[in-house]
Amino acid sequence: MTNAHGGTLVNLYAEGEQLLVEKEQAKSNPSWDLTPRQMFDIELLLNGAFSPLTGYLSKADYESVLESMRLSDGTLWPMPINLDVSEAFAQELNHGDQVTLRDPEGVVIANLTIGDIWTADKEQEALRVFGTTDDSHPGVCTLLNDTQAVYLGGRLVGVTPPLHYDFQQYRKDPKALREHFSEQGLDNVIAFQTRNPIHKAHVIMMKRLMAKHQASLVVHTAVGITKPGDIDHFCRVRCYEKIVDKFPAGSADISLLPLAMRMAGPREALWHAIIRQNYGFSHFIVGRDHAGPGRNNRGGLFYGVTEAQDLVGSLQNELEIQILKAPFLRYVEERGEFCEEHELLSGEAGLYLSGAELKQLLCKGSEIPQWFSYPEVIEELNRTLPPRSKQGFTLFFTGLSGSGKSTLANGVMVKLRERGGRQVSLLDGDKVRKNLSSELTFSVEHRNLNILRIGYVASEITKNGGIAVCAPIAPFAATRNSVRRMVEEVGAYIEIHVSTPIEVCEARDRKGFYAMARAGKIKDFTGVDSPYETPENPHLRIDTSQHSMNDAVDLVIEELLKTGLLGDDT
Repeated sequence: MTNAHGGTLVNLYAEGEQLLVEKEQAKSNPSWDLTPRQMFDIELLLNGAFSPLTGYLSKADYESVLESMRLSDGTLWPMPINLDVSEAFAQELNHGDQVTLRDPEGVVIANLTIGDIWTADKEQEALRVFGTTDDSHPGVCTLLNDTQAVYLGGRLVGVTPPLHYDFQQYRKDPKALREHFSEQGLDNVIAFQTRNPIHKAHVIMMKRLMAKHQASLVVHTAVGITKPGDIDHFCRVRCYEKIVDKFPAGSADISLLPLAMRMAGPREALWHAIIRQNYGFSHFIVGRDHAGPGRNNRGGLFYGVTEAQDLVGSLQNELEIQILKAPFLRYVEERGEFCEEHELLSGEAGLYLSGAELKQLLCKGSEIPQWFSYPEVIEELNRTLPPRSKQGFTLFFTGLSGSGKSTLANGVMVKLRERGGRQVSLLDGDKVRKNLSSELTFSVEHRNLNILRIGYVASEITKNGGIAVCAPIAPFAATRNSVRRMVEEVGAYIEIHVSTPIEVCEARDRKGFYAMARAGKIKDFTGVDSPYETPENPHLRIDTSQHSMNDAVDLVIEELLKTGLLGDDT
């Protein structure tokens, strides 16, 4: 399918007789259950949003994309799109084999005919795509920690479109959105990419661009995977519904893009433009620090403020969509209006609130300035993001056996219950093993799995406004970081290292575990013949040989008060 702006659109879904053949083949193919991120990628591959791709990149295309932001035939394409699978699964596969890809419920989504199988150099990929190997970058963190070792390339044939239950009135694939534009006689339509709520400055900026280019507008929001800690898309879409009537009647609409963002800055901005081109838009707004993840560990931005705009603008002649640079607006109180920086008069600084600053105000329960946003949007945000003192959080104690972490965690739990206001759940390592992980051994793999189960339960408690108090040994940094990421998607995560020296822990050993480990009767015992990786940056370190348990409990409560999680934010 083609239109004036989007060019040829790939459609990978089987139809008629071929569909029956694909369903029959799926019965005997080896199967791979797709992760949430993989589900978003495959949906946009199959419906043509990733045109001209007809499946996962070959090794040659992958390497070319990393090197030059182009496929091996020279076509502009900046983002590697491959299916990552485990080494164990890959060992059973060969070139030309077919694999059936299923959703988490087992529904057949597509069949993949394998063209290439290789082990990716993920650090090299991180450097090329993100410009860094710093895993404080969420895209790098996902790539290095959550992506499987082996990549598959090959052609896809779609069997079943992924099913969505939410906001179906706003879900249009590229073919449907192109047809909508054609039916409405819309030649000029601007796409606005966003993963955040929209406020007054955004609306004014979009209105100016709409007037300048005589265009309609679609808030084409990413509703797949965005940056950890972002406001969920359910709230954001409800906010967008509040602002559509701020535009001239019939000139603005909402459409959802099920995209797993990488937060790759300039490369991602180019990727976003190509995707919107495939959806049939005539114009695309590239913002300042577009798709950037914010600050790095040194306090600076990962990408230059205008780097994304400059990169995409430099490739305008190769795109079939017109790139619009979003101006930066500040509010001038004296004039009661928003102005671009070049419009500010001498002595006028202008007011501005960043997304992080807005979130801080919401978390404190502070009043949001009227100049910044609309009352109905703020009301919706307050429903979803209550003050920090009313949000759920996870308190994660880690330390050697005998360090006192379980006793400390229990004392903190009691103190929190004494304060009241939220439900508190204690997830002690031994109790979780008995009630949730009784089938697991004490192998490294199973110990990590036990911690991940604790993290999952903690994240669910946190998401629902409760307090999860966790007290496993959790010896490995990578597993603790996985739990942290899981929790931080839905709330706050506070890590406490109970740093009691091993000599003290061993002297306290009531059950004789250390003695049995040193005698060789227990294998892979943490602190004896298996390592404990000391947390690098916990919120607190507490040595229970230097503090009474009451004092240690007080130290934790004081830390929670400082963070504002208990309501007395200082």
